[in-house]
Amino acid sequence: MSGHSKWASIKHKKGAIDAKRGKIFTKIIKEITVAAKLAGGDIEANPRLRTAVLKAKSENMPKDNIARAIKKGVGGLDGVNYVELTYEAYGPGGVALIIEALTDNKNRTAADVRSLLTKGGGNLGETGSVSYLFQRKGIIAYSSENYTEDEIFEIALDAGAEDVKTEGEVIEVITAPEDFEPVLEALQAADYEQLSAEVMKIADTMVGLTNEKTSKVLRLIDRLEDLDDVQTVSSNLEIPDDYEPEE
Repeated sequence: MSGHSKWASIKHKKGAIDAKRGKIFTKIIKEITVAAKLAGGDIEANPRLRTAVLKAKSENMPKDNIARAIKKGVGGLDGVNYVELTYEAYGPGGVALIIEALTDNKNRTAADVRSLLTKGGGNLGETGSVSYLFQRKGIIAYSSENYTEDEIFEIALDAGAEDVKTEGEVIEVITAPEDFEPVLEALQAADYEQLSAEVMKIADTMVGLTNEKTSKVLRLIDRLEDLDDVQTVSSNLEIPDDYEPEE
């Protein structure tokens, strides 16, 4: 899982999250809308919606935006119907990729994903070709410049976290999906401000590549995540300790 920590550190170092906040809001609104449509707008009775709202709050999304997305999902507002899609793929060096999308046009999304994979030196895989390498986990990231691992460790573990580790500029709290909410809320109650918080797929075994191929994979992930329809991209890339991100 250390590959994720290193990648989180690189992304925050580059300021990618602040630069793309509008796009992040759009993706979260889609998730809230779909969650509400599938299981209703009651946050307490809908775990998926609760997780999406927690992510929205962690990104400082205005309450009105959250309420509007829930209302759209339960049919209170006119809107498009989103379909969930998962693509299994390979990147440069044989790195495994899981690409999760929410779209109102499956053909457009498939074409966009396939095009970026081809241009980036990757290709689509068959269903089941890489999914067995991943499991879903809650990941909450904190700046190691603002906090120490010891500060966060006790609260996180008491609340049910599986692990806490520091890699570079990021302290990462790892939870089972069902423990994500109580762990995040416990840390928020203790006034720890997270860099990011989400439930995503994490690889059990990581793959290390040269710095050159690592750069190619990270560029491909960046471009895939920049697609409006793509919600998350997970990989089993282990980023070298001496890797320096491109400016």
